[in-house]
Amino acid sequence: MLAVQGDVREHLRALEGLGVRTTTVRRTSELDACDGLVIPGGESTTMAKLARTFDLLEPLRQRVKEGLPAFGTCAGMIMLADRIEDGAVGQETVGGLDITVRRNAFGRQVDSFEGDLAFAGLDAPVHAVFIRAPWVEEVGPAVDVLARVEGGPVAGRIVAVRQGSLMATSFHPEVGGDARVHRLFVDLVESS
Repeated sequence: MLAVQGDVREHLRALEGLGVRTTTVRRTSELDACDGLVIPGGESTTMAKLARTFDLLEPLRQRVKEGLPAFGTCAGMIMLADRIEDGAVGQETVGGLDITVRRNAFGRQVDSFEGDLAFAGLDAPVHAVFIRAPWVEEVGPAVDVLARVEGGPVAGRIVAVRQGSLMATSFHPEVGGDARVHRLFVDLVESS
């Protein structure tokens, strides 16, 4: 669990509830011991700056390039994206997902919302919580779309993707007690 900023505790709770042994990552030595990495929601520009300050940004990029399974939620999706629309000037990412993500696409904090989504690989809808969330504008040919917003003025917007050993959601699956999306990531780590 990348633990430089964001909703770390909630993800740890979800993973530990699945019986997963977890650790927090703030140093390269901690990253080296990981079989998979969750990059939580938070503030993507702050996360990138802190990863650079802690000398983690380049090691993160290298481990992802080498195939480390990673799961990004909200700001974590931005961190895993190869391209950002409406990013801060000079904003850096870890990259690895061949997607273009629009930062804060759903609006400001007051525009946060919840809704149920059909999610590929799951037999029942996922209750999704969107907080100043991004959405995916464009996916590359190797990216699988796992979920889209189903109704309202933003119907059809891509909010969950997977490419090889990388997975990302623009919503917060760690909120609400449904660990099925985390289970999909754990299965991905175990199969890698």
